[in-house]
Amino acid sequence: MAGYYDYVLGLIPAALIGVTAFLSLVGLSLTAALPAGAAVAGAVVAHALFVRNPVTDGRGADRSEDGRVGESIGRAVERSGAGRSD
Repeated sequence: MAGYYDYVLGLIPAALIGVTAFLSLVGLSLTAALPAGAAVAGAVVAHALFVRNPVTDGRGADRSEDGRVGESIGRAVERSGAGRSD
């Protein structure tokens, strides 16, 4: 199932190319349209980083919406005995 960041990764080049092409087709020069497309792609990246930022748990592992990834890493560390201080 595709998540938010999968859509963001697809939207970055789509915004850059799409906005640039649209502005070029309406009559704006490519030199002026390209920075506008880059600004929109940059806004998508900024939204993904600062508004809906990726969250990690204390061990640095990415946490899914239900928290399974962080829990499975924690269980693997406990089973391996790496977390013990005997």
